Amino acid sequence: MESVEEFLAYAIKLEQEAASRFGQLADAMEASGNREVGKLFQRLAHASRLHLAEARARSGFREIPEMKPADYVWPDLESPEAAAIWGTDPLIGREQALEIALEAETAGLDYYQSVLDATHDPDIKVLAKQFIEEETGHVTALQKSIAALRSKQSG
Repeated sequence: MESVEEFLAYAIKLEQEAASRFGQLADAMEASGNREVGKLFQRLAHASRLHLAEARARSGFREIPEMKPADYVWPDLESPEAAAIWGTDPLIGREQALEIALEAETAGLDYYQSVLDATHDPDIKVLAKQFIEEETGHVTALQKSIAALRSKQSG
């Protein structure tokens, strides 16, 4: 990361991709009649849209660079929070959906941690720490949801 503006461009794109993918998964689940998982993915898409709005708000007065999809360099083929496309399987259950979400949120957390670890810019460090804190909250909430579901299933 060369600048705060570049960091924010990446954060905005990451949340756009997360919201879009969770929306696609929700639509696929609704279309296949798996309404419980569809509602879960809808809530995750909504949360991603809220985070997108927060990322845009943090840009404030800054001029965020316009980047083409090919300009983004992600650790994998897609943005870290783009949930696994296999989540469109109409037969997945709530636990599998939560695991897909956990994997995506963990990848987002890892991404922001890698930015924090690599940057020397103090302003980027401040923002990366804020995003890490948010993503940690998401990961923790999903882990608790999975644990509660498993406890309910085994009890």
